[in-house]
Amino acid sequence: MRIVYFGTAPFAVPSLEVLAPHCVAVVSQPARPTGRGLQTQPSAVAKTAERLTLPVMTPEKARDPEFISQLIALDPDLFVVAAYGQILRRKLLDVPRVGCFNLHGSLLPRWRGAAPVQRAIQAGDTLSGVSLMKMDEGMDTGPIVAMERHIIGPDETGGELMGNLANLAASMIGHWAPLLARGEFTLHPQDDSMAVHAPKLTREESQIQPESNATDAYNLFRAFAPAPGTFVATSQGPVRLHQVRPSEQSGEPGVVLSVRPELTVSLKVGSLTLLEVQPEGRRRMSGTDFANGARLAVGQRWLIPGQ
Repeated sequence: MRIVYFGTAPFAVPSLEVLAPHCVAVVSQPARPTGRGLQTQPSAVAKTAERLTLPVMTPEKARDPEFISQLIALDPDLFVVAAYGQILRRKLLDVPRVGCFNLHGSLLPRWRGAAPVQRAIQAGDTLSGVSLMKMDEGMDTGPIVAMERHIIGPDETGGELMGNLANLAASMIGHWAPLLARGEFTLHPQDDSMAVHAPKLTREESQIQPESNATDAYNLFRAFAPAPGTFVATSQGPVRLHQVRPSEQSGEPGVVLSVRPELTVSLKVGSLTLLEVQPEGRRRMSGTDFANGARLAVGQRWLIPGQ
């Protein structure tokens, strides 16, 4: 097999490690400023490819004619794509002998788009998985080759589910790559009427509102953990949430229900116990330690809406 592997995010690393012996090149997004210091860093996939001594290509635009000519010269059998971050146009899709195949972290057509793993948890889904599809010019609209399912645990976070699906994808492509190269696969069209979009995560969504219910709030917390994370806006400033638990206690939205033994605040339906928090500009601490330092009192209206 002669494979060109396209990937950028950590989700794509385990599959690259499986396919490495067959990769003639790895394509990733260019190095970007990341982290607190905004230092320019290669992607997780580019770092892995370098460790595996594989040639790495990082075009700014995958549709660049010179880049496409370089790929044609490699005479690939397959393109395998996982969390790459750019749409592949028709001229690129036509390069490999057999075709381009994508590993997508959802059970398509549910959760097409940029953030399928987090959106599944946010919506309260109990089932996720990985879809292997032959790519077309649409956004995750190509016909399906195979699917593997994963039951989402009641406390599983976005980061944990991403890791589990990344390993599942690696197992899938290890099995299917030789079959794809030999043309031994069947394509199953997606039912577009069942499609659900999974847009990118935004900062505006990451606030847990006092008018939400505890189940939705906990699902949002899980989906956005560990990154980009969630927070609550309070009368004392924003507080980032690192560990929470839903509760059936109730009261007026935004009011402190208890401080000891745990800090619990009421939502419109139910409440959240804040086990570990981080006030802006300070270290992480237990919710109770924060409440003691902030002199929170039961009955105090603490959470505020909007941002």
